[in-house]
Amino acid sequence: MLTALSGRSRIAGLEVYVPPARLDTAAVERRIGERSPGFRVPKGLIGRVTGIRSRSVMADSEQASDLAANAAAKVLAECGLQTPDIDLLIFASASQDMVEPATGHMVAAKLGLGSPVMDVKNACNSFLNGLEVADALIGSGRYHRVLVATGESPSRAVRWTVPDFETFASSFPGYTMSDGGAAVLLEAADRPAADSDGKDTAGILAMGFTARSSHWSVGTLAAGGSAFPRDPEATYFSMDGEKLKEAFLDLGCGILDQTLAEADLQWTDFAVVCVHQVSAPYREIFAERAGVPRDRLVPAVEDFGNLASVSLPLQLRLALDSGRCGPGDLVALVGLAGGVSLGMAVVRL
Repeated sequence: MLTALSGRSRIAGLEVYVPPARLDTAAVERRIGERSPGFRVPKGLIGRVTGIRSRSVMADSEQASDLAANAAAKVLAECGLQTPDIDLLIFASASQDMVEPATGHMVAAKLGLGSPVMDVKNACNSFLNGLEVADALIGSGRYHRVLVATGESPSRAVRWTVPDFETFASSFPGYTMSDGGAAVLLEAADRPAADSDGKDTAGILAMGFTARSSHWSVGTLAAGGSAFPRDPEATYFSMDGEKLKEAFLDLGCGILDQTLAEADLQWTDFAVVCVHQVSAPYREIFAERAGVPRDRLVPAVEDFGNLASVSLPLQLRLALDSGRCGPGDLVALVGLAGGVSLGMAVVRL
């Protein structure tokens, strides 16, 4: 589904929170070996397959809501806003503190917000879909200023005791994952108009999303729902890597081409293209198939791991901090997620 948005909302603030504790890939392999009698990961395998050198790990006392609240507090401070200035909080994450209530309430309580809240969940595309919902609500006139926050805590779902290679392979996604939080403040943009250079004013200019939901079972974290309410085995990531690759091939890149065509853009028009990164090799494969020039990518997974829905805001924050993009530039946010789904946002900063 393609949605042309014409700058109804703009990004007024963006911040990321990465927990200070680090776990390098060699330590991951050692931990599996220490806790798995009779099984040992071939030395260097995880690093060779993923390209990941390190990932962040939240403290035992932290929850997903803490990661989101930390990032959101930074956004409020950056924008010089007080809690009454926020009209709506959307917690958009694959992770959650608990099934009930919505984690957005925990985030709001930690920030001291009195606004309405809601949760948006779609695996690693949760944050991108959160932006979509926020933009639509702002465009409708329902809210003026929406805080979209995510807190990803996948370290709580890693299987460290591995009996055999088959179990290791199905649990592999957990060894790539990283904890973190991010928050974006969206506010109503000026009425769409061109500036003196003929460019659109800052805002979310276009979005496009698609899904092939018949592939939902190839990657799961099943615990906590009605299917597996109390099964300890369902508390770990489980994925068939080959079937997931086939699922994304089935999904194709058509929605990206359509979104670019509708906006009359090419990849070379963007200062940076942030692509969800599950591993370094797959980032390169996806970019090649989608036609994204390598010099537009923002490598992040090597040093930060797979941050799920935090991946895109992290890359944009890195690009801003390094001077690769800034006010007036076009950026693209391209999300891939289990389920499976693919989405894209075109943003002028």
